[in-house]
Amino acid sequence: MSGKGGVGKTTVSLNLAALLAKSSKVGLIDADIDCPNVFNFLGIKQKHSFKEKTLIPFEIHSMKIVSMAGIQQTSDQAIIWRGPLIASTLMQFLELPEWGELDYLIIDLPPGTSDSALTAMQYSQLSGVVIVSSPQSVSLIDARKAVNMCKQLNKKILGLVENFSGDIFGQGAVEKLSKELSIPFLGRVSLNKELNSIAERQKIPSLENKEIEKEFLIIKENLLKQL
Repeated sequence: MSGKGGVGKTTVSLNLAALLAKSSKVGLIDADIDCPNVFNFLGIKQKHSFKEKTLIPFEIHSMKIVSMAGIQQTSDQAIIWRGPLIASTLMQFLELPEWGELDYLIIDLPPGTSDSALTAMQYSQLSGVVIVSSPQSVSLIDARKAVNMCKQLNKKILGLVENFSGDIFGQGAVEKLSKELSIPFLGRVSLNKELNSIAERQKIPSLENKEIEKEFLIIKENLLKQL
């Protein structure tokens, strides 16, 4: 999660899920109900199918994925819903899919600390929360809000991830914040053209590039230590 949009929550979620899925059974929920992006990131055009009262997740790269994009009629359809309906839909994404046995279920949350985040924290037995932030000061302010939400709801924070790390936006600010707040620092993802190029081709960067994979493997191993 993160308080701010556009910091790379979906990028981190997808790459961690894909690396975990190499040796484990992994599910991924795209919890951004009104602006789902996981299917777009992967170039998935198909819709979810339903069997009796269960929803069939889409399977790719050994991951099982559920997203509103697999239900809405078109990718540019505006989902204009109030909070209670968004919360209800996320509840159904937790309850209805035919997940089977999973080792990990990752929930990719939308920005903010309201409906979806609150529903995920109150109605699922979370092992913990990963907070993603870029090094910019505005992003760090919103990361603090996410940290405070987790503390107020007594949810374990597994650690912070610094995305867009490098010369343009800076490096090390998220690690500094983690030390200040006594929260584990899981690792950083560098801002580079290759990652963006691979993502634009609707591929998973950590599965396509060894240098990118190294960064996400560090995050993955540190995350597993916390779990």
